Amino acid sequence: MLSESDARTGLVALGANLPIGGVSPEVSVPKAMARLVARVGGKASCSGLYHTPAFPAGSGPQFVNAAVRITWRESAEALLALLHEIEAEFGRTRAHRWEARVMDLDLIGLDDAILPDAATRAEWATLPPEKAAEVVPDQLILPHPRLAERGFVLVPLADVAPDWVDPATGLSVSEMLAARPAEELAQITPVPASAA
Repeated sequence: MLSESDARTGLVALGANLPIGGVSPEVSVPKAMARLVARVGGKASCSGLYHTPAFPAGSGPQFVNAAVRITWRESAEALLALLHEIEAEFGRTRAHRWEARVMDLDLIGLDDAILPDAATRAEWATLPPEKAAEVVPDQLILPHPRLAERGFVLVPLADVAPDWVDPATGLSVSEMLAARPAEELAQITPVPASAA
């Protein structure tokens, strides 16, 4: 475990578009956020909830997406393992890439870490979308290689970490969000308080 002075900022994206045990994503996603914050302890910031179209288009019901900024004192791999534990607690299974799901927690970034190295991260970031839909990395890639392409991640992330800079590209969350097409962002809407 790292010391207090070694604490780093971790960014986690959450999403779900299937109910679990009769509980809608509008309820389960905040519960998963709370579970993450409780398990991590320390400072944390949670975004609002957003309705977003299923990705890829037509792959299922709309998603509820959110983001959490946490303080983390262990390795990136330990944080990823914790995220997978929480997913499993909410009934997540991993049968297909980019499938409809009851819960998804993605590690987006951990301070300025580039893992496993800059060349491998760049290779995954430039993978054609059709290839990215088929292959799964066999190791942790940080920052998330397709972050800049995903408004559904960037919108909630901007709630909690607008100034975080992707160490691989030098772009902040705000800059990446500003570069997304207006028509994409128009489909990302806040979840009404009455639905959560």
